[in-house]
Amino acid sequence: MQKEEIEKLVQKGEMLPLMEEFYTIQGEGFHTGTSAYFIRIGGCDVGCHWCDVKESWDPERHPPTPTTSIVENATKYSKTIVVTGGEPLTWDMNVLTNSLKANGLQIHIETSGAYDLTGVWDWICLSPKKIKLPKPEIYPLVNELKVIIFNKHDFKFAEEQAAKVGEDCELFLQPEWSVRDKMIPLMVDYVMNNPKWRISLQTHKYLNIP
Repeated sequence: MQKEEIEKLVQKGEMLPLMEEFYTIQGEGFHTGTSAYFIRIGGCDVGCHWCDVKESWDPERHPPTPTTSIVENATKYSKTIVVTGGEPLTWDMNVLTNSLKANGLQIHIETSGAYDLTGVWDWICLSPKKIKLPKPEIYPLVNELKVIIFNKHDFKFAEEQAAKVGEDCELFLQPEWSVRDKMIPLMVDYVMNNPKWRISLQTHKYLNIP
């Protein structure tokens, strides 16, 4: 297949730059501890300095994969699918999610919200970043807001973001892994004084699983 043809299929969402796919336990946020099949799509220009999957940033490193193959693999493992990245909304998610829904699967997305929302989702986890803020239209659709706490100034950012989501949105603060020992005591105090928030930990790292 010619490069130009592949690029057209990627733009339509019929192929996607697949970084990895794996069956594991959800380690973060509202669905912590539940089994899920993860589809990690390459490509992200948000550029968080503390990102723990920087290898996902360059889509050229990840082979364009037919969406039909991704869906076929996903149906073998779990009823819950988590689409993550990178930033999955860099690409058109309609073909992928429509195919997953046609197979009766529950589909979650983890996104910074920095791009237009495409696709059909059962659960939207928004993890906003200061350097490239979410699109305004995503806020009322969000089921879960997960703000990464790298320093004490991030609490203010978390409140700014929480003011934009719906009343039923689940609110989580999650320590950035490299500074967790420093930030967790501050987060504990913050949540005790602001009980609308909950603490999310990257439990998959403690469990030593993907």
